[in-house]
Amino acid sequence: MTPFEPPVFLRNAHAQTIINSIKFRQLLITHRARGMLNAARPHILDCGDGVRLMGFYSPNKKNPGDLCILIHGWEGDAFSSYLVSAAGYLWNKGFHIFRLNLRDHGPTHHLNRELFHACRIREVVGAVKRIQDRFPHRRLLLAGFSLGGNFCLRIGMNAKNAGIQMEKIVAVCPVLNPDHTISALENGLSLYHWHFMKKWRRSLKIKHRFFPELVDLEEISRFNNMRALTDYFVARYTEFPSTKAYLYGYAVVGEKLRDLKIPSTIITSQDDPVIPSEDLADLAGPDCLTIEKQPYGGHCGFIRDIRLTSWADKRLVELLTSNTQYLIPNTHFSPH
Repeated sequence: MTPFEPPVFLRNAHAQTIINSIKFRQLLITHRARGMLNAARPHILDCGDGVRLMGFYSPNKKNPGDLCILIHGWEGDAFSSYLVSAAGYLWNKGFHIFRLNLRDHGPTHHLNRELFHACRIREVVGAVKRIQDRFPHRRLLLAGFSLGGNFCLRIGMNAKNAGIQMEKIVAVCPVLNPDHTISALENGLSLYHWHFMKKWRRSLKIKHRFFPELVDLEEISRFNNMRALTDYFVARYTEFPSTKAYLYGYAVVGEKLRDLKIPSTIITSQDDPVIPSEDLADLAGPDCLTIEKQPYGGHCGFIRDIRLTSWADKRLVELLTSNTQYLIPNTHFSPH
């Protein structure tokens, strides 16, 4: 396996990140993934404690064996381009696919009164357990992007106690230290900060339409700064005493992954404009965890050619079908 080496004109981190979601690529992805999309059927999952999450199951007649659950990033959904691209590629290789929507992502704001926040790991673990029980397969696999990758790693930490038999996990550009990610968004290319603020405020407004009794949501339009809106949100809609405590609650740095037992791979890029690669050095190093740090790729990009195909999709198939994880020369490093 060779490292991700895009042509020179695709080596810019912002180009990788932005091209990943442009309309033309979405059209290409939808065409390539048409088999998976045509096979998809919506399912609402009882995740325990009265929580309901929704996703799409795409069975595959080519292979009765392996089911891969895919989780999107923050303010994405089951139809985000990177998720459909990966799901379509995996489905075309014979995998069964379940694309899971996190709470308040996609058309799901009406399913639960309480708002989404990133520390709601229990309900996502419950969703994975429900998927395992409802759609039994030989092997259960898990992959996620950005915040979805972060959720995948935390699901791995909770899998055994929840009765989940997970074979492998792959996290692509996962959020590592949320505090540093917010700083990167605020201090980097303004387009990213504007994009996420626009989508977050839109999501909260949709939530308010379904639950008008949540009167504090009327104030969100006055915020143009992510950290200020996070402070406001945490104080009113979470149980955490401070923003710092909330952000640490879903961080995976420090000793958070020390007891991880499921074979897991983190794929990340050194030039990610959203997830500082320096945070990789602050991860615990269980023997089951492999880190593949590529020099290029941006945030969840890894666009490899003029056809706008994804190197990460191909790598996912290799990792999820192999009995042992690959080590890429000069790009694998151990956090030990």
